[in-house]
Amino acid sequence: MSALLALVSSLMWGTSDFLGGLTSRRLPPLAVYGLSQLCGFAVLMVAATVTGGWAADPGYWPWAIGASVVGMISMLAFYQALSIGPMGIVSPLVALSVLVPVAVGLLRGELPAPVQILGIIAAISGILLASGPELSGAETAKPLILAGIAAIGFGGMFVLMAEGSRRDPLMTMTGMRVTTVIVYAVIFLVVRNIGGATRRDALPLVVIGVLDAAANVTFGFATTMGLLSVTAVLGDLYPVVTAVLAAIVLKERLRPVQYAGVAAAMVGVLLIASGG
Repeated sequence: MSALLALVSSLMWGTSDFLGGLTSRRLPPLAVYGLSQLCGFAVLMVAATVTGGWAADPGYWPWAIGASVVGMISMLAFYQALSIGPMGIVSPLVALSVLVPVAVGLLRGELPAPVQILGIIAAISGILLASGPELSGAETAKPLILAGIAAIGFGGMFVLMAEGSRRDPLMTMTGMRVTTVIVYAVIFLVVRNIGGATRRDALPLVVIGVLDAAANVTFGFATTMGLLSVTAVLGDLYPVVTAVLAAIVLKERLRPVQYAGVAAAMVGVLLIASGG
């Protein structure tokens, strides 16, 4: 069950990122991220209220706040790296974020089955290849450093999300979104600009926000049912989903190395599932 939930979270994150990329062609990325987070916040607030989540032990709050802050810092570093460096180098480096929760899980004594270890290796290789690595290098070290910060940060965010989910998955994600929305509300109040968003942007922003929020919750529950070293890999397959959607919807041609990455990722999923 944990493997299925983690895969579902990847599908939702990948779709959300794809739609976010499309919407960012019309609106500033900061506006897309902030407004979509607000939409997800509304959904999580309703879910938390309906399920009586606010009565839960507040022990999830430190993890939720930490995950939100680390996630925002990582996102800013990621965007900055993309703006000054080759995307084909930055994206695969950031995809290495999966190594952080895998390492944490293994250090805790988690012991995946041998076939799952092979699956983890295949899936991580697939993620890197599907992200579209290039042979050309960056002109300066700055984008590489920023990408490294983003990778470590996103990996740390996954670990913090998993820790909070051990207390309460839904409320951990709700707490994350509350923190994020407060920070972005302050930003928007200061700049007094929502990036030119109009009513026609409402639907994609809602879909992006809801998918991201649902993926967070689904991943949180997955980490409570299985090994972090396994669920983190399956949950981190979203770059593969985004690449496939771009090929199908936008008719973007994947390079041979990306096709190899998609195939490796699928083999990894099958191996991990077979060892569960």
